[in-house]
Amino acid sequence: MVITVVVIALVFDYTNGFHDAANAIATSVSTRALTPRVALAMAAVLNFVGAWLGVEVAKTIQGIIDIDGLNSVTDADRAHALTIVLAALVGAITWNLITWYFGIPSSSSHALIGGIVGAGLASSTVVHWDTIIDKVAIPMVLSPALGFMLAFGLMTALMWIFRRAMPSRINRGFRHAQTVSAAGMALGHGLQDAQKTMGIIVLALVAGGFHTGDDVPLWVIVAAASAIAAGTYSGGWRIMRTLGRRIIELDPPKGFAAEATAASVLYVMAIGLHAPVSTTHTITSAIMGAGATKRFSAVRWGVAKGIVVAWVVTMPAAALVAAVFYFVARPFLP
Repeated sequence: MVITVVVIALVFDYTNGFHDAANAIATSVSTRALTPRVALAMAAVLNFVGAWLGVEVAKTIQGIIDIDGLNSVTDADRAHALTIVLAALVGAITWNLITWYFGIPSSSSHALIGGIVGAGLASSTVVHWDTIIDKVAIPMVLSPALGFMLAFGLMTALMWIFRRAMPSRINRGFRHAQTVSAAGMALGHGLQDAQKTMGIIVLALVAGGFHTGDDVPLWVIVAAASAIAAGTYSGGWRIMRTLGRRIIELDPPKGFAAEATAASVLYVMAIGLHAPVSTTHTITSAIMGAGATKRFSAVRWGVAKGIVVAWVVTMPAAALVAAVFYFVARPFLP
């Protein structure tokens, strides 16, 4: 059962990769700074590299529910604990696939967190609400707000600095700059999202009695990094169209401003606050902020409203699916 849960966790990591591939490269592809396949290959490699930059976010994921309480001694207790972890993954994967099908850039991170909370509540496992508030809820609001404001400020500054330059020369220069900003965004995505799967795998190992504490084994880092890189290379074209074109028609300077600010927010949240924030929320709000510098009506707020609704629904929806799965599976446990 431990092997099954670990494999399903890596499947989630793979779906996270193709679901969130657009986060790193949609702006660069839509502005033609990079071709789709080159962008995906670059994002996949840097997702893998980013996964090696730390494990503090993984430890935060482990701290959402009582990890010590999952460290059971009998086979029946271990099966019960592993079912909780499995239910969390089923909730997250289900919501990922639903939003991917409809091309909605929702958060894989918050789907996983919602799944963990839903499974924890359904099983009467202790949920650490202080961790949820400090590391999830507050950063969940803060990171999109920062993404919007910083992208708006950076784009305003770029417009003033290059106000006398020829548009064709500006676009050509910022297409090259977008290669760097997209790379930074892909690195930040690996730093954030691969660690979340590492955290859930360690939970499964603890639940099965194969690990103690919150340290992340080397093989877990390798497996999670590889799975998210493979998923990213497979590409999430439906969501890419939403981020790259449906919110606003981007030009290279706006794409650069959105990617650069979103990547900066991801690094600060992961390295400074150890908070598992959403790369999707951050880049989407940054695109809105950069686009709003043209005029607020240039942003297609109807599309943006639908995205925000998906953000709000993600955690409770994944939690509900996880809770239902737990209640369905519980009678079959020893």
